[in-house]
Amino acid sequence: MTRTITRAYDNYAAAQGVVSRLEAAGVASSDISLLGRDERADNDDSNAGEGAGIGAAVGGAAGLLAGLGLIAIPGIGPVVAAGWLASTLAGAAAGGATGGIIGAMTSAGEDEESAHYYAETVRRGGSVVSVQVEDSRAAEVEAIMDGATPIDREARLSEWRQSGWSRFDETAAPHRHGAV
Repeated sequence: MTRTITRAYDNYAAAQGVVSRLEAAGVASSDISLLGRDERADNDDSNAGEGAGIGAAVGGAAGLLAGLGLIAIPGIGPVVAAGWLASTLAGAAAGGATGGIIGAMTSAGEDEESAHYYAETVRRGGSVVSVQVEDSRAAEVEAIMDGATPIDREARLSEWRQSGWSRFDETAAPHRHGAV
């Protein structure tokens, strides 16, 4: 049986490192997704819908990271994205669908609260790595992902809720650098 394991990280570099370690452990690039904010994407003057060449600038040369694209998401702005979640988001962005990241995350098996958390994490400058994995490899994948010190979800949600946050708002202005 296949399941989806998702973790959020405070910055793109940490998520990028997780992807590299997952691939080095033999996880297929096609089973990994990365959504994140990298300041080079925020500063990119190209058409965010096309994203040509961003992979070479922010990704690296191998596996999933070489296939990064740039997608504009309502309420988040430009994100670097790769993998099966990126395909879902690109379709939503092209169709003008709202809540694309929420829909992509829930279609991947996340509950709605988790989807809002991950969308808000990306909006505030963080990055999300999601892996589709057979149950037999789940513990190994979780160890790799947790070894990179993902965000403490409950602590972060508590912090956001104390400041009045309740859910991802696609009409809110995207946060910029260091605003996690």
